[in-house]
Amino acid sequence: MTENVIDIKNMTKVYQMGDVEVRALAGVSFQVKKGELVALMGPSGSGKSTMMNMLGCLDIPTSGEYLLDGSRVSELNDNQLADIRNQKVGFVFQRFMLLSNLTARGNVELPLRYAGVPSKERRQRAEKALQEVGLSDRMHHHSNELSGGQQQRVALARAIVNKPAILMADEPTGNRVSKSGREVMELILRLNKEEGSTVIVVTHDSAIAAHCERTIHLFDGKIDHEEVHA
Repeated sequence: MTENVIDIKNMTKVYQMGDVEVRALAGVSFQVKKGELVALMGPSGSGKSTMMNMLGCLDIPTSGEYLLDGSRVSELNDNQLADIRNQKVGFVFQRFMLLSNLTARGNVELPLRYAGVPSKERRQRAEKALQEVGLSDRMHHHSNELSGGQQQRVALARAIVNKPAILMADEPTGNRVSKSGREVMELILRLNKEEGSTVIVVTHDSAIAAHCERTIHLFDGKIDHEEVHA
């Protein structure tokens, strides 16, 4: 049996907005197998962003069970959750979150620095990750010296440098509907295929979702339906 890297059972998330309870997730259950490439889709307010925060341990569910790579997330303390975020989950945010005072290599080294990796190994691993995304010739440039597409690839290199159990990409092509957007998605597809990375893509674009093995459609905090792609 193929190992599940994500196993969610009856997950709910309720936010208190003054006197009003907002149910962002309302009993969601699904699994993602190791090495699978899955898209999350849904209209604004469907629960996509909340689900991404739950999956990436940026927030905790109100109720339900979440196993990430075998760890029961609800039983972890703050330090353990921070370790999970740093070592088991790689994030590619729609806003790239690069530090302008660091070079491309310095930005990619950050997760390794937090993990206590020695400087020589940090440098080697960061350079290898930048090579994988085609930016070896830009590793000493600061983010304000890079194009938007190049910044996006630096963010992707930073997300994969720790070889995470799961890579989460929030609108990975962003507004870059042209060449650079396609290149970033092609890199994610290659990482999934060649490296066996488990990838969750949050997207509004059905053309992007069609590249995935499976699409989970959310609506009003619930799974509306799932779609398996040939």
